[in-house]
Amino acid sequence: MDYRRFFSQFQYLSRRPGIGGRIKERPGDFVVKEILPKSIFENGGCLIYRLKKRNWDTMAAIKEIAKRVGIPYREIGFAGTKDRKAITFQYISLCGREKEVLRERLDSIEIRDIELKFMGYGKRLRLGALLGNRFRIIVREPDVEKSRVLERVGDILSDIKKKGGFPNYFGYQRFGERRVINHEVGKLLLQGRFDEAAMKFLGEYSGDMEGDEARRNFLESGDVDRALEEFPRFLRYERAMLYRYKETGSWKKAFAILPGPIMRIFIHSYQSYLFNRVLSRRIEEGLPLNEALPGDIICQVKSGIPLRDRTYRVTESNIGFVNEKIRRGEAMVTGPIFGYMMRRARGEMGRIEAGILEEEGISVEQFRMKSLKLMAEPGGRRELLIRPKEFRYGVLKDGSVGFKFFLPKGVYATSLLREIMKDH
Repeated sequence: MDYRRFFSQFQYLSRRPGIGGRIKERPGDFVVKEILPKSIFENGGCLIYRLKKRNWDTMAAIKEIAKRVGIPYREIGFAGTKDRKAITFQYISLCGREKEVLRERLDSIEIRDIELKFMGYGKRLRLGALLGNRFRIIVREPDVEKSRVLERVGDILSDIKKKGGFPNYFGYQRFGERRVINHEVGKLLLQGRFDEAAMKFLGEYSGDMEGDEARRNFLESGDVDRALEEFPRFLRYERAMLYRYKETGSWKKAFAILPGPIMRIFIHSYQSYLFNRVLSRRIEEGLPLNEALPGDIICQVKSGIPLRDRTYRVTESNIGFVNEKIRRGEAMVTGPIFGYMMRRARGEMGRIEAGILEEEGISVEQFRMKSLKLMAEPGGRRELLIRPKEFRYGVLKDGSVGFKFFLPKGVYATSLLREIMKDH
């Protein structure tokens, strides 16, 4: 199943037809610029560089830079991961070594499709230490005539404005663009169904990727020795699991050989899937996203940035006050990032959240992940709507449509464009 079929299960908020088209046809069609808080550059002794990359995963780029400089890649800090099929600008930090020597090496390295620019000194960058991202995106070959594109986009935006914003779905990058399996593996791991999780991770194939034939053969036969002969060398995590299984006869122990961050990708993907399901169900039932109901959990908003760790519950006595804050853009209704310490909604939203967990056969206690020996997932809340800032759009000479906007951290531009394009 590709990501378009996968995403078709999630409801659109606007009922108006979209413009269709395609994104990411060329790297220059998708440009992302990371925005850091000014405080990063205050009272810090780390080197801060701007990393411009094209057709590179963030981690792959960082590992290559570290190798060229001669330091462990874990010494390079960064605030967020960025798309591969794009031109992206983000920041990295390097701390704790002979800075002048390090800077000399960084300024002299040459890596194809990577540019580094020294920006000054600041604090060590950690995941999440950014305000958000500015995007410049081109949608090519829309399904609408050039003379009617702006009208179609305007109608959708007008509709969405009345509803308070765009649905804040986790984007397809969270689940796997070609093998949409991360969330399924995560669920099976949480349930302790390690044999099934292994067959899903090792055997599921897309039909158009290198290694598909080896995966298909393993799915049909379960033959580990044959898989080790046939799996390409670049599938290093898969091969490591196969070798571990040969040694132990346990798929649970085979998963344990994977690095913790890889294992957490599966869990985070499943949490994202559950959030998307809850958001979609609320839309499907016709419940508002920009108006609080009794039992909802609300997060505060400051300068357009949701403060996801500052939440409070809506009651019959404070609902008027809360909805006034929502109308002023000072608060948002949230949905669940399920975890064992997550603040649970009540009322209608509580019913939806409990219903999704029941349908999935999952309890929040399973996010303690004792059997996986990973750090437990406490969970949290995430705003249901996207309210992009600095939003502009226009038709280009070739009939493509260009969009520019700013989104807070953790928000997917592809989910915003999905509502406009209605492509999946």
